This record gives sequence, C-alpha cells and structure tokens, in this order.
Amino acid sequence: MMITWRLVMTSVLASVLLSSLTNAAAPLQKTQAPGYYRTMLGDMEVTVLSDGTFPMPVGKLLASIDATDLSAALTRSFLKDPVEASVNGFLINTGTKLVLIDSGAGQFFGPTLGNLVHNLRAAGYTPDQVDEVYITHLHPDHIGGLVDHGKAVFKHATVRIAKAETDYWLNPDNLRGAPADGKSGFENANAALKPYSTSGQLKPFTGDQELIAGIRAVTTAGHTPGHSVYVVQSRGERLVLWGDLMHVASVQFANPSVTIVYDTDPATALVARTRIFADVAKSGEMVGGAHLPFPALGHLRAVDAGYTYVPVNYTSLKIH
Repeated sequence: MMITWRLVMTSVLASVLLSSLTNAAAPLQKTQAPGYYRTMLGDMEVTVLSDGTFPMPVGKLLASIDATDLSAALTRSFLKDPVEASVNGFLINTGTKLVLIDSGAGQFFGPTLGNLVHNLRAAGYTPDQVDEVYITHLHPDHIGGLVDHGKAVFKHATVRIAKAETDYWLNPDNLRGAPADGKSGFENANAALKPYSTSGQLKPFTGDQELIAGIRAVTTAGHTPGHSVYVVQSRGERLVLWGDLMHVASVQFANPSVTIVYDTDPATALVARTRIFADVAKSGEMVGGAHLPFPALGHLRAVDAGYTYVPVNYTSLKIH
C-alpha cells in the first residue's frame, strides 16, 4: 500500500512539474531575420540588402508641406513622427558581373544601421566577389559601407560615381567653405572614397551612359549635384533604382511636390522626381528605393495629382 501511495505521489509531482514547464512563458527573442530579398529580372538576379532602419524626424526634414497635412498623411499610413526609415542597397548579379548599388551607412551612422555587409554574406556572397559598386550620391548613408576603419571593404571592386558628384564632395574648397554642421558630409565622402582613389579603383563617369551591359546611369541632379539613377534591364524587363529621389513614401507619393532639407537644389530635385515618377507609372517598370520600406521593390500607379505605391508581391518560391 505504501509503495502504491508513493507511486501515485511521484506521478502527481511529475505531472505538476511537466505542466509548469510546458506552460512557462518563452523569452522574447528581440532579434530579426537576415535582411535580404531576392528576385529575378529577366536573366539577372536582384538581391535587396537591408542596411537597417533609423528614426527619421520627418517634421523637421520635409519641406513644402504644413504640419497639419503632414500629420494627416502619416496618420493615413498608420505612422507617426519620427518615421522608422529603411536604408537599402541592391546587389545585381548579371551572370558575368556582381554589381552593388549603394553600400549603406557602415560606421557613419548609429548602431541600428551598418548591416549591409552582414546581410550580403547571409545572402550567399562575400565582399571580395563584388566586381563593381555604383553609388547614387555621396551622402553618408549610401557610402559608409565602402570602408571599415579606413580600409576598403570591396577590395576588388571598381567604384563608379558621377563626376559632378565627386567634383563637389571631394573639392577641398567646398569643405573649407561649408558651415560647421555641414563639414561632416565632405569629410565622410573623402574618407569613404580615399582607399579606392588611392588604388585607382575610383572611376567617375560623365552624363548618362551604360556602365556595363544591362545597367545604365541616368543623371537626376537636384538632391545632390551628381545624383544618379541606375536602370537595370534584362530580356525586356526594367528596374529603376532611384537612390534618394524620394525619402518618405507615406508623404511624397501622394504629394510629390514635398521636398527634403537635404536637397542641395530642391527645385531641380522636384523636376527629377516628377519626371521619373511619371515615366515609371506610365511604363509599369519596377522601382527600388534606398528609403522605401524593405524589401523596397514595387510599382507606381498614377492617382489624381499623385501616385500610389504598390509593393511587389512577396514570394518564398525558389528563384529560377
């Protein structure tokens, strides 16, 4: 009888312990999956690489819009100021060349950015495999990933940028004449490009031109003096990678006239944005933006005086 009672008590205790273990709260993981997204464009493989996100104080940065209209635009998209903004790069495998368009912020911004190289590795590539790096413009969140503590990250890559851009940002007179809070932009540009310039890997280009088969640079000055859009084309399919043609999707698609204080020439930037928006909406071409919400690929559809952004349909199917 004593043995039976002990067996019953042991069974009860075991059940209580098992129940407490299975019902225990799991710890919060507080991590995110690697940030890359892959798709095909004709025969080319496109991999979007997330560099991370950061809080953008849009109320302080956007111009040509009053506070009431800005608040309404953010509310329609279930957002509030500051807006968590993405920073993205785009890796194009042409079949013969591996081309990176924009390199992320690297060490030039805070701890929530600088993840592009990590995500490039997670996507199955290494920095040493990159043949060419095309930069839309020389703001720090597009070039910081080029260097790591002063050394080139993409050791075998040729770096291509519009000559108007390097002429502006690498000019020592412009650095000396910049206000105190504007000098860092020139200093970061010099730091990011120095190892490539020293080695002869920096090769600026002039005007609109095809840099390699299937990738063409198109001048869209305004945001910066040499800002460029890159058009990728394969087997009749086109992808327009527009860098900082726009920054805040929830505001600037519906109202393209809204500019940002980072524009060196807001009027010219508006002309470039208006032209590209109209072109891609008419043609139905796919677009990719440095600050579109990751995975940052989609299409524009004209609506009234503005546009609606339609993200690509997500797929987990094997890429062929």
